[in-house]
Amino acid sequence: MNKDQSNPNEKKSKEENDQTLTNRQGHPVTNNQNMRTVGNRGPATLENYDFLEKISHFDRERVPERVVHARGAGAHGYFEAYGKVGNEHPSKYTRAKLFQEKGKHTPLFVRFSTVTHGTHSPETLRDPRGFAVKFYTEDGNWDLVGNNLKIFFIRDAIKFPDLIHAFKPDPVTNIQDGQRIFDFISSSPEAMHMITFLFSPWGIPANYRQMQGSGVNTYRWVNAEGEAVLVKYHWEPKQGIKNLTQKDAEELQGKNFNHATQDLYEHIEKGEYPEWELLVQIMSDDEHPELDFDPLDDTKLWPEDQFPWLPVGKMVLDRNPEDYFNEVEQAAFGTGVLVDGMDFSDDKMLLGRTFSYSDTQRYRVGANYLQLPINAPKKRVATNQRGGQMQYKVDLGENQNPHVNYEPSTTDGLREAKQSGKEHTPFASGHVVRESIDRPNNFGQAGDTYRHFEEWEREELITNLVNTLAPCDERIKSKMIEMCHQCDEDYGKRLEEGLRMASDGNSSTQEPIGAEGAADAVKEAEEKGHSEDPY
Repeated sequence: MNKDQSNPNEKKSKEENDQTLTNRQGHPVTNNQNMRTVGNRGPATLENYDFLEKISHFDRERVPERVVHARGAGAHGYFEAYGKVGNEHPSKYTRAKLFQEKGKHTPLFVRFSTVTHGTHSPETLRDPRGFAVKFYTEDGNWDLVGNNLKIFFIRDAIKFPDLIHAFKPDPVTNIQDGQRIFDFISSSPEAMHMITFLFSPWGIPANYRQMQGSGVNTYRWVNAEGEAVLVKYHWEPKQGIKNLTQKDAEELQGKNFNHATQDLYEHIEKGEYPEWELLVQIMSDDEHPELDFDPLDDTKLWPEDQFPWLPVGKMVLDRNPEDYFNEVEQAAFGTGVLVDGMDFSDDKMLLGRTFSYSDTQRYRVGANYLQLPINAPKKRVATNQRGGQMQYKVDLGENQNPHVNYEPSTTDGLREAKQSGKEHTPFASGHVVRESIDRPNNFGQAGDTYRHFEEWEREELITNLVNTLAPCDERIKSKMIEMCHQCDEDYGKRLEEGLRMASDGNSSTQEPIGAEGAADAVKEAEEKGHSEDPY
C-alpha cells in the first residue's frame, strides 16, 4: 500500500502491530514457512487456505504484456507553466488551464519505454523510445503520448499492425529478422525518413534522461472563442542529448541490460532531478499548399525556420515509484485523453492511436483501469458507469441519487457540465475514399536529415544499414539502394558501396537490427562453453 493510501482508522487485533503479516482477508499469518501437512513429511492437506491464497495470487501476478512499449521505466514529477507561448499569452491559442498562469504546477507521471521487444529486453537495442506523460490537471487528465523521435514510419493507422509485425520476432523462429523488416520498409517508402534516424546513432539513446521527446501527432489548440490552430509538442532535455553507437551499445549490453532504468532511478534518488522544457510549434489550421508535404503527415518534421519552437513550460521528475507494478506497469495512457482547450486534428494516425490505446488498456488492465490510483485523475469523478472486472468503488456524485445511473433524469441524477468556451466546429466536406495523401514527398526530408548529420553519424548510419541489409534478398537490397538514392545521391552511393564490400561473415538476417556477427554467438556459445561432468 502506498503511504498516501494508508487509513489511520484501520483496525488491528491485540496480537498485531504495524509490521504484522496478514493475508488479503486480514487474517494474521502465524506461520509463513510451512504449509499444513499430515506429519512433517506430508502429504499436504487440501484446506491449506493461507498457502492456496498465496500461491494462486502468485500464479496471477502478471497482466498481459503490452504488445508494444512493454519495457518501461517511470517517475513522478510536475509541470511548471511559463504563462507564455513564446512571447504571447497562452489564451491567444488555447484555454487549457494548465498553461495560463506563470509558475502554475501540475502533477504528472512519465513512462519511458522501448517499443518492439519484451518486458525485460535490453535497453541498448536499436528501437524508438516511448515518451508518455500523464498530467493530472484540474480539468482531469491530459495524456501526451509520443516517442523520442519526432516522426514515425507510417502515416496511415491501417498499416500499424503490419509495421509492428515486421519488426517483431519471426512467428516461426521467434527471432527478429532484418529481411522481414526491410521487406516491409522497401515497400513502404514513407518510412525512409524514420529509417534514416533509426539506423543512425539517434536509434539508440544513451539513457532516458538525455533523450528528446515528441507528441509525434498533430493536435489542435482551441481558445475561448472556439478558434483553433494546429500544434506539435516537443520535449527538450536540459541534461543535453546523448546517443550511442552500435559498438558502444553492444559493450554496454554485456555489462548491464537495465542501464537506462537504473540511471533514471539513481539520479532521482540522489536529488539530481531531470528536467525537460516543453516547446510547441503552431500552424494555422488549413492545408498549407506552400509546403511540399502535408502538415498532418506523421513522417514529416515542420521546418523550424517557418514554425519556430515556442517554450511553454518545463517538466521536473522528482520522485521514484514506490511500487513498479502499481505505478509503471499498470500506468495506462491514451492519445484521446485531452482537456478543454485541446482537440484532435485530422491526422489519420491520431485517430487510429486514439482507438487502439484505450482499447489496449481495457484488455490489458481491465474495464476499471481508470480507478487505479496511477491512472485516476486527482479531482472529483462522477460517472454513470457501473460494474466490470475489479470495480472497487462507485463514482457517485456528492448528492447523486444512487438509484439513478443514467442521464438525463429529474430525480437527482448527474447533469451535464456547462460549456466554458465556444466549441470548435471545424468544417469538413468531400467524398469518403480510401486514398493516400496528395503530397507524400517520401524522400525529401530523409535526404535533408542525411545531409544534416555529421560525418560520423552518416558513417554509423551506413554501417548499421549494411549490417542488417547485407544478408537480405537481392530484390530487397536493390529497392533500398534505389530509395536511398532518391533521398540523396551520396546516401544511395554509400549504401551501394557498403553492401558490395560487406563482410562474407555477415550471412544471417536473424540478428538485432544494426548488429553484425550476432549469429556467430550461437556457435561461440558451444565452442566456449566449459564441459562438466553430470552430478
